[in-house]
Amino acid sequence: MDDNRRQHPPPKRVVVCGGGIIGVCTAYFLAKKGAEVTLIERSSIAGAASGKAGAFLALHMCDDGPLSSLARASFGLHCSLAEELDGPQSYGYRPLTTLTISVGESELPSKSSILPSWVDGRVKTGEIIGTTETTAQIHPQLFTHALLAKAVTEYGVQVVTAKVEGIAVEKEGVVVKVDGGGVIGGDAVVLALGPWTSKLPELSSIVRVYGKKVHSVVLEPRDGDAITPHALFATYYPAHGMGPIDSDFFPRPTRDVYICGPSVEVETPDGSESVFPDPESVQILKSVAGIVSSYLAKNNVTVKSEEAGLMPCTDDELPVMGEIPGMKRCYVASGHGYWGILFGPASGVAMAELVLDGHATIVDLDCFSPTRFTAKKV
Repeated sequence: MDDNRRQHPPPKRVVVCGGGIIGVCTAYFLAKKGAEVTLIERSSIAGAASGKAGAFLALHMCDDGPLSSLARASFGLHCSLAEELDGPQSYGYRPLTTLTISVGESELPSKSSILPSWVDGRVKTGEIIGTTETTAQIHPQLFTHALLAKAVTEYGVQVVTAKVEGIAVEKEGVVVKVDGGGVIGGDAVVLALGPWTSKLPELSSIVRVYGKKVHSVVLEPRDGDAITPHALFATYYPAHGMGPIDSDFFPRPTRDVYICGPSVEVETPDGSESVFPDPESVQILKSVAGIVSSYLAKNNVTVKSEEAGLMPCTDDELPVMGEIPGMKRCYVASGHGYWGILFGPASGVAMAELVLDGHATIVDLDCFSPTRFTAKKV
């Protein structure tokens, strides 16, 4: 028995804090590499922004900067995970054609051949910015649940419902303090708490991750079969007063259409259950939908949801992934912003490699390291 233990050391015990897409992807790939993983989530899996996002996937739209390698690696992983998890059936994975349009009450309906037939409103055609080879979609909540289910059943991930209140480094490893005075120990910890990451006292002076509130509606058209898989990035020009408003349209295989609008920085509340949609913002999205398409007009749809989520963002608009300065074996993975659903799988692989192997090979994490914040303070 002793010889066998020397040849096969016990797996590293890792605690992952946060049940959004980044935390679940990290837990999945850690466990797949042999770690014993405990995932802590205070409320529900994908209960915050990860469950309320448009979940648009793009191979190339981050190509002009440091996010390119992360996006491209993760797009490929989404494709392979869709095969592994039967994504088309289990969480709505499918390729899309993606267009830009401008929208306004004064526009005449466009006759452009690149527009799908259901876009019959007052729009001006832009251009095709993505094909079925380069853009796709998933249902983010269903994806996160499907991945976690496999992590639990095949790789033994343990899920604990608790609120994380702090972390501490000890000689034997790390300790995660949870509400009610409980503690959960491990050899390492990964903090993937979205905009709540910086609320931990140990991180508040090191990393600033804040929330941007994004509103969304999901409309079910009466004639849902007419809605083809064309994603729209729309710019709406109101007739009076306000400046242009960006809104994104993502039809889903479930015969409904997800629509979201611009984001605004807000104070992060104590929990995701305290994030509520603003009626005025929701009404704007519904109005724009009716201008874009008669199929999405008020009298032709059922409103399935009106929601708001907090995107976790950083001041330099880059994710923060790496070991926390001054805290050995404590890692952070947050701040993924608009592209969090796209970045999930590659971020999970990168964090698993960093924690278990000491460095990431799937992408270079140097530009995402939290040390970039502490260096500015020196």
